[in-house]
Amino acid sequence: MARQRRRHSTGFGYIGFGNNQSVFNQNTTKAFSSLKEKLDNETFLHHNVHFLHKKLTKAEKEAIKARIRKQEKIRTKKTIALFIILAIPIFFFVKFFFDKLASNL
Repeated sequence: MARQRRRHSTGFGYIGFGNNQSVFNQNTTKAFSSLKEKLDNETFLHHNVHFLHKKLTKAEKEAIKARIRKQEKIRTKKTIALFIILAIPIFFFVKFFFDKLASNL
């Protein structure tokens, strides 16, 4: 019994790609590691931020997660407050409209 291959045959294709085997068996032309320096330079140029190319400790990861969670909670609270501020006038306008309509009948 032959081992299953991971590569698709040339006769296998999706509409729009044609039957070109290279579509399915592509390798990236540039590794991410060669682009790290360019990414770092661009972000420093535009945002004055340097990327760190080191492993984070567990404490650093937890601090980042806590900061993201805190920002998400603040964003949710702002969204709810904005919704309430916008919903109250709309509710009163609709109530006024239906009261006016009911009084005319």
